[in-house]
Amino acid sequence: MTYAFAFPWAFLLLPAPWLVWKFARPHRERSTALRIPFFRQVAEAAGQEPQVGSVVLERKKLQMWVAVICWCLLVLGLARPEQLGQLTTIEKAARDMVLAVDISGSMDAHDMRDAQGAPQQRLQVVKDVVGDFIEARQGDRVALIVFGTRAFVQTPFTEDLASVRDLLENTNVGMAGPDTAIGDAIGLSIRTFETSEVDQRLLVLLSDGADTSSRMSPVNAAEIAAQEGVMIFTVGVGDPKGSGDDRVDMVALEDIATRAGGAFYYASDGDGLNAIYDEIERLNPRVIETVSFQPKRPLAWIAFAVAMVLGTATLGWLVLSTRSTGRR
Repeated sequence: MTYAFAFPWAFLLLPAPWLVWKFARPHRERSTALRIPFFRQVAEAAGQEPQVGSVVLERKKLQMWVAVICWCLLVLGLARPEQLGQLTTIEKAARDMVLAVDISGSMDAHDMRDAQGAPQQRLQVVKDVVGDFIEARQGDRVALIVFGTRAFVQTPFTEDLASVRDLLENTNVGMAGPDTAIGDAIGLSIRTFETSEVDQRLLVLLSDGADTSSRMSPVNAAEIAAQEGVMIFTVGVGDPKGSGDDRVDMVALEDIATRAGGAFYYASDGDGLNAIYDEIERLNPRVIETVSFQPKRPLAWIAFAVAMVLGTATLGWLVLSTRSTGRR
């Protein structure tokens, strides 16, 4: 068990009473005295020079020792003694990440392949890969945004990654509307980052279609994100040769990523999507913030309490037994 003083400079006060006693002028109190007719003769006989009358209180040894002990206890309390606990070091990632996932109607298409080559729903493949990606972000704060015709925050920034994955798993196609609002999703991500106080801010945006219903242009939103220090990595899934809302607008997604200092990727299956997220992690290694914490238990109150009890007890005793002597 370790002890320390939070303010050891207080011990410089210890000699203060001695310095006052040594160098300060004694305190005297004037008092009335009886002057007799032959006072001068008595003073001359005693060989003394008459002075102004005064009273000097008698100091008992116990009184002096208690005063010294109480002063030492007060100085000890001012030095703030502490009992130190076990030093704990916590490492946490100084990075915030927003995952924006497209859940528009086109995400119901079954044109992505699993490891065996069987067709799978686009959103299901995304859930599997992004879910694993979320769980690997231990220490990061992650926020989840889903978008279709409108964009919604599923979870604000949190370190509870299991809850983020569960909410993603419970997300279904069309819950946010059938259309695709990429610009609104970026704008909502920027607002989510307003609560972030870290320097490394990443937005990973996944979509399978062209922007069709945004109230804010995706390009303008990307430029604002760059001004706010948010890097955007866009991931396209689906068929780039498709038509209508099912067509991946690769040019627009690449332009968004370029303007926001990120990169654009395209994936046609789960393995490709996994490789993309590994690449994003490689390009943006986790920034570790080390925080050291040592619990402290203040003990100054003990010194103050002992001084108060000792001083009070001595004062009570002095009231009953102290006597004074007069001296001219």
